[in-house]
Amino acid sequence: MSIIPPSLSRLLQFYLSGPLPCPYLPDRVERKLFTRLSGEPATDAEINATLTRAGFRRSHDIVYRPACHDCNACVPVRIPVNAFTPSRSLRRIIRHNHDLTLEVTDADVTDEQYQLFMAYQTARHPDSEMARMSWLDFVHMLREGEASTHIYQLRAPTGALVGGIITDHVSDGASAVYSFFTPDAPRRSLGAQLILTLIAEVQKKNLSYVYLGYWIAASRKMAYKARFHPLQALGPQGWDWLNLTEDNR
Repeated sequence: MSIIPPSLSRLLQFYLSGPLPCPYLPDRVERKLFTRLSGEPATDAEINATLTRAGFRRSHDIVYRPACHDCNACVPVRIPVNAFTPSRSLRRIIRHNHDLTLEVTDADVTDEQYQLFMAYQTARHPDSEMARMSWLDFVHMLREGEASTHIYQLRAPTGALVGGIITDHVSDGASAVYSFFTPDAPRRSLGAQLILTLIAEVQKKNLSYVYLGYWIAASRKMAYKARFHPLQALGPQGWDWLNLTEDNR
């Protein structure tokens, strides 16, 4: 049975990308199955929500999932928020950030967001393409393919913007698209705090899941996702609990 309702299937055409070097595992090649959103916000929100439940991710107006030959290292994961209990280290992060204020905005772009985004890229990913993004590139990142997209922002007591997580609202929760935060407050662990904030907001809405994209056991870049256990993973039989070893947490 197709995961795409008939009302949407006629709007979608899927493509297979060419091979490219894998950004997460050395000596691997990645390919992606992808489709392009329509540009109609209500329809795109429905398409994005449906494909998110099927393990896809959105980037700009492209919704994709890995389709790599002889490799299934990328595992779609989500946090069932009603089963989530923060660990001792996560509880410390929550206490340390009790003074931050949450704002939820739409996808309108501000210079303040762009400056924070670039500070984050310069400090964390100086050699990446994102570190060379112009203002217009950043606007396209937030607005191109917008699918019920919002930004969850955290402000310090001074009023300064210290973090943001670009989020797509989906029918059963939220999909975390991309987070960025000030590199000048490492003790706050703002990357983790942004996910914790999203979990709390989804709980308040009486929804079920925070979708985190792909987890790769052998990738240090993805290791942080295992902190938010219990996690569910999407496999051949559907979503089920992900069994993590102590080394993976």
